[in-house]
Amino acid sequence: MLGLLLLVVVMALLFDYTNGFHDAANAIASAVSTRALTPRVALLLAAVGNLVGALLSTGIATTIAASIIVPPEGRAGIAVVLAALVGAIVWNFVTWYFGLPSSSSQALVGGLVGAGLASGSAVEWVSGVVGKVLVPMVVSPVIGLVGGYGLMLVALWALRRANPHRVERGFRVAQVFSAASLAVGHGLQDAQKGMGVIVLALVTLGYQDTYAVPLWVIGLCALALAAGTSSGGWRIMRTLGRRIFPLRPVSGFAAELTASSVLYLTAFVVAAPVSTTQVVTASVMGVGSTRGLSAVRWGVAREILLAWVLTLPAAAVVGALAYLLTGRLA
Repeated sequence: MLGLLLLVVVMALLFDYTNGFHDAANAIASAVSTRALTPRVALLLAAVGNLVGALLSTGIATTIAASIIVPPEGRAGIAVVLAALVGAIVWNFVTWYFGLPSSSSQALVGGLVGAGLASGSAVEWVSGVVGKVLVPMVVSPVIGLVGGYGLMLVALWALRRANPHRVERGFRVAQVFSAASLAVGHGLQDAQKGMGVIVLALVTLGYQDTYAVPLWVIGLCALALAAGTSSGGWRIMRTLGRRIFPLRPVSGFAAELTASSVLYLTAFVVAAPVSTTQVVTASVMGVGSTRGLSAVRWGVAREILLAWVLTLPAAAVVGALAYLLTGRLA
């Protein structure tokens, strides 16, 4: 049993690592594209912010562990958890390769649901998948879109008579802090997903009776996410930083502030595992829309939307197929 637990821990850390380099662009694409930060400094800032954020809360980890599926106990349950991780990791690699900012959160939930269905495990559809995952995942980008649009309008009105060069310089400095805030929010959200899977494995194997997250799990997942982030996500960074809307310092600041606010709200208030990618992308779209609908490259937005729609079912299919292999462990 200990060997199976170690295998789950390694796979969960690999998921957090792929999550890190897949989502590295979330916190720093705006700051890099506006030249507020150099790419190397921005990656270091994102990695440190991810590490700090991962240590701040465990509410989302509990949601992942206790509210999505109820696998059987022992080896049979571990087979389900492993299949879910395979589904999430494979989809992360696919979307990273094509430079699509999809959701690692949706990939993990999809993997859990697919493996759960393939194994005959109970899936918490209403209270878990829908209530604690799908509804927040749909609502959070809408808040990011509307919030980014509103905050940018306020900024444009407040700065309408200011010197453009001073505004640009000032917001380049401000972006250092907004990017750091967003990096902490990313760590707060995404490191907990790997924690939740490990806790689910601990409970399934009988190593603990509750869904409390041990300190060693928090530390390992925080380090894995930070390591993945420091390795970069340049393909996705180009999509978020330039292809959707050409950001300037003030618009980058508005997008980052909006997105980080949504991430803190969903983590601390409702403990919902939302997608940082979706929230950041929607915030960028909202900010860009203040320049007119034609300012946003909606063709790119459609590609991203397609990736969002496909992620959960695609990861579920991969998770179900993976269970055909891992199910032999049962």
